[in-house]
Parts: sequence; structure tokens; C-alpha cells
Amino acid sequence: MNRALIPAQRLNKLPAYVFARLDELKARARQQGLDLIDLGMGNPDGPTPQPVVEAAQAAIADPAHHGYPPFEGTASFRQAITDWYYRRYGVELDANGEALPLLGSKEGLTHLALAYVDPGDLVLVPSPAYPAHFRGPMIAGGQIYPMMMRAENGWLIDLEEIPAEVAQQARVLYFNYPNNPTAAVAPRSFFEAVVEFARRYDLILVHDLCYAELAFDGYQPTSLLQIPGAKELAVEFHTLSKTYNMAGWRVGFVVGNRQIIQSLRTLKTNLDYGIFAAIQKAAETALRLPDSYLHQVQERYRTRRDYLIGRLAELGWRLSPPQATMYLWIPTPRTASGGAEGSTEFALRVLESTGVVVTPGNAFGEGGEGYVRISLIADCERMGQAMDRWREAGIRYS
Repeated sequence: MNRALIPAQRLNKLPAYVFARLDELKARARQQGLDLIDLGMGNPDGPTPQPVVEAAQAAIADPAHHGYPPFEGTASFRQAITDWYYRRYGVELDANGEALPLLGSKEGLTHLALAYVDPGDLVLVPSPAYPAHFRGPMIAGGQIYPMMMRAENGWLIDLEEIPAEVAQQARVLYFNYPNNPTAAVAPRSFFEAVVEFARRYDLILVHDLCYAELAFDGYQPTSLLQIPGAKELAVEFHTLSKTYNMAGWRVGFVVGNRQIIQSLRTLKTNLDYGIFAAIQKAAETALRLPDSYLHQVQERYRTRRDYLIGRLAELGWRLSPPQATMYLWIPTPRTASGGAEGSTEFALRVLESTGVVVTPGNAFGEGGEGYVRISLIADCERMGQAMDRWREAGIRYS
């Protein structure tokens, strides 16, 4: 092989991206004529709200939006972000420095690592975790210390398990509640403990709040920035992909500590020109939709959650309804030897025998082994077809 074609070592160090592998398997299955029911990626079904689409169409027709946008995003979008945060969480933010639009939260989470993680720096990351939480620091050359989460602890990070010498070396701590992939939620007391831990060890906190608006049964998630003193050392990421069905629009934002956000902005000025201004106008409209829209979205996912939990119960799975997110996190069946079936093996078995796509838990790190994630991204009729196929193929929990 031509030496010039050998990629940088940072790419070779990355684990295989399971979603890309699943795409290959899905494409092959479709070529074979299989009717796939894709419950893998967190890709919301249904259209973007019509007022958002109309705002984008009007903005596209305006030549004023056809040039480069400001690096820090338009002033009106930043104001919409801070207004939304105050309305939803009572958190006061300065639109001129404490809010930054992003090309989706995945982009921002990864680029934050490039802005703050030098080669060899230690980064605390939960396991399991959204892949950008560990892949971003890995791309930056950081060393990952996995904070193993367990079902018996409600999938909460156990800060007391982190050795003091590890915490003293660490630079950044990533975390995410409501959680992807486990759908776990954290009480306010946990956020208070994380802030105190970060103060003690001089850490930057990076919190991913992407699923907070998909909450059910009266549960209201906590924003990290609601905790006194958090803004001194933390930033919080959000996306419009899930709540507003705007995954393909690639628009999100980060809020919080001014210095951290300024460093991320500086990096991004060297990498991109920001979000198309017309999309920022559409995003403003989304953030200003009435709460009745959010209630409709919450009811849609709650109904799907309850339906699928009931159907899985018929197949042996006994699950407690998660209070937030668009996912179910289910254990793989037991093998003849008594251990859990490997998450990749189970996901492939399900795909090949039923045409139903789920995500293996090890895609989210070592701590996800023995589980798969099911996304509630199809209506109840389609999910019912998936469960019918599982029953016919003998897919059960035992």
C-alpha cells in the first residue's frame, strides 16, 4: 500500500463505528428484499413542525441570509436560545457570550475535546456513553478513563469509585442525563455532587442535555446550570434533532461558561463557517413553539414506550418504564451457560432472523455489553409488527 494513503494514527485508534457497520448490514438486507424495521439509530420519524418549515422557506427566499453567517451565530438565534433556557429551566444566560449555535451537538461535543484536550490528557467518560463523548477525546489524543455504570446503581455514575489519583490527573468529565443509551435519569442531588466533585478536582464539566424535553409522567429533568456555581466550570449541550424532528437540519447549541464557549468558538472559526442563517431562523421558530407542541411530542413517545414495554413483557422482558428519552435499554437473553448473549451477536441474530434493527450496547462502550438499545422511532403498529416477528422467530428473554 502506498505510504501516503495510510491514514493518521488517530483514525486507526478509533473503534469501529457500529452505526456505520449497521448501515452496511441494513443495505445488504434491503438488497435481499427484506422489509427492515429500523429501531436502531435515534433518528426521529415524522416531519419537522410546519411552522419551522415555513420559517425556513421564507428565510431561504431572503437574499440577506445567503452570505456567511456570523461565526458566533446570529444574534436573534442566540437570544432565542437564552430565552428558551430561561423559560424551560429558569437559568439566566447572556446571549452575547454564554450561548453558541452548533452544527448539531455531536459536532460541538467533539470539537470541545479538540479545544480542551491535549494528547495524553485524561478524560472521565461514562461507560456506556453516547459515542461522541469518548470518540471526541480520543480524536484529540486524550486518554479515556471509563466510569463504569451499572443497572443496580440505576445507571448513575458512582463518583466514589473514581480513585483520587485519577481525578487529580483528569481534565474533563463528560456525562449525560437523561441518558443515552440507558434512558436513566438523575436526581438534582447527583448534579450537586458532580459540581462539588469538579470543584474539588478542578475539572471542566460537559453535560449533554439532548433528551430533557422527552420526559414523561410529570418528571422534569435537571439542567446542570440550575446548580449554583455550575456555570463557573461547566457547559451544557442541546440539539433540536430529537425534540423538534430536525435531525437532518444539523442544528444545536452549547450554553454555560463564557471562557469555555469562547475557546470552542475560536476553534470553530478555523474549521467551519457556522450554520446557514436560514436554518438558524427556522431553529428560532422551533424554540419559540408553545409548550403544547412539547406535550404532543412527549405523549407520542410515552404511548410508544408503554406499548413496546407491554409487547416485550409477552416475550419475557420485565422493564420499568423510563422517565425520559426515546429509548428502551434491554438486557440480552441468557445463554445455555448462564451468561448474557453478546450484544453484537444478539443484534445480528435479530436482524438476520426478523429484519428488525436494534443497536448493540457495546457500541456505547464496554459498559454496554449485555444490552441492546431500541429506539422508539416507529408508530405502535410498526413496532407491533417487529414484536410479531420476534415471537415467530423465538426471540425471547430467558
